[in-house]
Amino acid sequence: MSSPADAGTALDRVTAQQVLDSQPFSRLVGARLTGFGDGAAVLEVDVRPELTQQNGFLHGGVLSYAADNALTFAAATTLGSAVLTGGFSVQYLRPASGRTLTARAEVVHTGRRQAVVRCDLHTVDEEGTEALCAVAQGAVLAVRPA
Repeated sequence: MSSPADAGTALDRVTAQQVLDSQPFSRLVGARLTGFGDGAAVLEVDVRPELTQQNGFLHGGVLSYAADNALTFAAATTLGSAVLTGGFSVQYLRPASGRTLTARAEVVHTGRRQAVVRCDLHTVDEEGTEALCAVAQGAVLAVRPA
C-alpha cells in the first residue's frame, strides 16, 4: 500500500463521511462509511423494501452503487481526495437479501495517478451471518484540479 499522493488533500474519516453525505443518491439509499483509512473503506446500506427488485432481493444497482463508492473511497486513502472512478466490473454471485449490505474495498495497487481496488459485497442477516453476494474490481483515477 502506498502513501497518499498528496498529503494535503488526504481525507480523514469525518471528512470522507461528509463527502458521502453530500451525494444526493447516497443520502437516498442511506449509505454510511463504517471504515475508512490505510487503503480501505467500508460502506454500509440498510436493506429496505424500496431498494429491492420484483423478487424481493436487493436491486443489483444498489450493489453496484455500493461497490463504486467503496472502491473510490478506498482509493482516496492512497491517491488523495480528488479522485473519480475510471471503471469497474461487478460479478453477482447470489441474490442479496438480509438486513444490511456491507461493501469492503481494499486497494490492491496504487500508482502515481491510478489505483486498482477490489471490493467484496456481503449481506448480513438478522443473526449477524454474512453471505458474500458480489465481488467488484475497478480502477480509480486521481484528477487534476480544473
